[in-house]
Amino acid sequence: MTDPRTPAPGAVVVGYDGSDFSMQALDWAMDEAELRRAPLTITHAWRWPYGRATEEARLHLRKAAEHVLYHGVDCARSTSTLTDVRADLHEGAAAERLVELSDGAQLVVVGSRGLDALARSVVGSVAGYTATHSHAPVIIVRGPGPIPAPVDPGPLVLGLGASTADAVVDFAFTEAALRQLRLVAVHASYPQPMAWGVAMAPLPDPEAALAAERDRMRERLAPWRERHPGVPVEYRSVTVSAGDALEAAGAEAVLLVVGAGRSWGRGRLGTVARAMTEHAPCPVAVVPDRAGRPPG
Repeated sequence: MTDPRTPAPGAVVVGYDGSDFSMQALDWAMDEAELRRAPLTITHAWRWPYGRATEEARLHLRKAAEHVLYHGVDCARSTSTLTDVRADLHEGAAAERLVELSDGAQLVVVGSRGLDALARSVVGSVAGYTATHSHAPVIIVRGPGPIPAPVDPGPLVLGLGASTADAVVDFAFTEAALRQLRLVAVHASYPQPMAWGVAMAPLPDPEAALAAERDRMRERLAPWRERHPGVPVEYRSVTVSAGDALEAAGAEAVLLVVGAGRSWGRGRLGTVARAMTEHAPCPVAVVPDRAGRPPG
């Protein structure tokens, strides 16, 4: 018999604190666990914020934290088909616990903000820290409207660049296949500035350059298209900044998938990933840039 208090390996992990943002995250996490046929671990962290405290005061706070956590667990058990839902009550920092649980998890889901985030914050400190340090992909549930998917869903958008890791592409195709979504791969680049001179080379044809880039994207994604033949794929090459391109594409998306960036593992996200966690108009998946190989 499984212990409902012990995180299951390969679980979908979700942070829950009773806020509206965490309720959206819980909805998304339940959907992910059902689609992946995975266990669901719901975690809630608490700590005494006022320095020293009597044991009775700490016990009262712990009881309140248990009430919050088991409300989330009861919601998951009563509104989903999941049979393995586990509660994880942690005394300490929520973000650190989520990162700890990410080691061995399939996926971590968090709300864009929680009860302890400043009102002026665009993305909460818990979400930002978790995305920066997690060992597993992290979905930050952002944006208005029903979560996780509307009746007429848009596409899944993949930010694709020359340094995008295979793990990021693999996650995007897997998620698109699970949710039966079309995938839009977006590659953005600024045109290189050219200095005027006597021996100046002919200006390149922008349309030809974009067409060549789309061909390179097709070649890069070919192994995953073979593995997921039911996923329709659209290629977009644009000459704007990656942030602007992905923010625009995200306006119609169910989910935006980006790599954590070259700075992942060194205590910070890459520029594009950080911008998307703060400004994307839809939920964002930040995938650690682990080394990987194309399927097949």
